[in-house]
Amino acid sequence: MKMKKLFALLALLSATTLSFAQKAGDKVTFASKDLNGTEVTDAIFAKNKITLVNIWGTFCPPCIREMPDLAKLNEANKAKGVEVVGIPIDIVDRTGTILPRTKADGDAIIAQTDATYTHIVPTKDMMNGLLRNIQAVPTTFFVDKDGKIIGQMYLGARSQKDWQKIIDDLLKKQK
Repeated sequence: MKMKKLFALLALLSATTLSFAQKAGDKVTFASKDLNGTEVTDAIFAKNKITLVNIWGTFCPPCIREMPDLAKLNEANKAKGVEVVGIPIDIVDRTGTILPRTKADGDAIIAQTDATYTHIVPTKDMMNGLLRNIQAVPTTFFVDKDGKIIGQMYLGARSQKDWQKIIDDLLKKQK
């Protein structure tokens, strides 16, 4: 029985380390639209010291529970040069075609959670690149003003307090 538990733990650790194709130092590039139809590119990173990028799904209760805290973080950290950006991974298919019903669900979730920060519609290029190996949501990572991934990838939801500690630590390293 102990061997089965050990094997399960090792399989889980392997899956979580393989869940993201990008790594620290990689540059994030994209051109897309937000959920309101406004053009958005990787230039969004240049206006911030750091950007928290949260990949979420409309089917994911932990993602939805975390969104009000992310909205509070976004507001509380603007003066520090920190912004939150969401990517609802399931509102498009693998070709980047918007799924109207799922997008409507995403819009409703954003309204319900007051998560009014920018939410980027994944493109085909994003689905085949940046988001290709996402196996679990929420997955969160940070990007610096040059568009490079900094720190580590975070699987699972966190509280506002926990995210704030991570943000503060990253800001200290950015000086």
